[in-house]
Amino acid sequence: MPKNIKKIIIGNMKMNGSKEFNESLFSDLKHNLSAINNLDIVLCVPYPYLYQAQNILAKSNLFWGSQNVAKYEDGAFTGEVSASMLKEFGSQFVIVGHSERSTAYCESDENIAEKFNIVKKFNMTPILCVGETHIEREAGIMESVVSSQLDTIINLYGKSILNNSIIAYEPIWAIGSDHAATSEQIQKMCSFIKKLVNKVSPANLKSLKVIYGGSVNSKNALQLCSLESVDGALIGRASLDENEFSNICQQVQRIL
Repeated sequence: MPKNIKKIIIGNMKMNGSKEFNESLFSDLKHNLSAINNLDIVLCVPYPYLYQAQNILAKSNLFWGSQNVAKYEDGAFTGEVSASMLKEFGSQFVIVGHSERSTAYCESDENIAEKFNIVKKFNMTPILCVGETHIEREAGIMESVVSSQLDTIINLYGKSILNNSIIAYEPIWAIGSDHAATSEQIQKMCSFIKKLVNKVSPANLKSLKVIYGGSVNSKNALQLCSLESVDGALIGRASLDENEFSNICQQVQRIL
């Protein structure tokens, strides 16, 4: 990744929030982070609150996005939300393939690839979550698992599909566990991902960001984001605390 490309901090609110809570969170973050201009900051919010995010965060230096998208453009798919709907509310980023969804709803790599593609089709930036289970890590096949997840997308949609995209390495065993992967594990996997992409298409690497997610907080964010192969972080629970999330962003922007 060229040195002049900004790092990025992405908050994933998951299934949390209310109109009152969001009003406070969005407004405080807008104020607290207004002076940061060398770091991209994104909040991925539940569908019903995209309108609220758009209203409060418009004309700020924060972006907003969604936590999922339907693989279809429209049609008889009750309960689904399309990419065009997200786009209408100013969403610029969409998380796809998060393990909390792929596990609970049995999403296959092919299904995730279709969602990745439709996000690109509507000119938004996909945040693709990849990672291994604890058993796969113990078996030493973590690189094979991640490689397979990426290969599915590339094989279905071609080498250029990863252009202007974000890959979030989120080892499933670290999510919500209070135990982030070690610096060595993160550096090795993020470097592996970049080498894999570079092997397929060096041009993609110029606009691709590889970030880390999994129990990131204000105590470890600076160390993790300082790693050579890490271009930012995907934050879960800490994104619900305006002081904690602001602290993370302010720490990371100091190393840029």
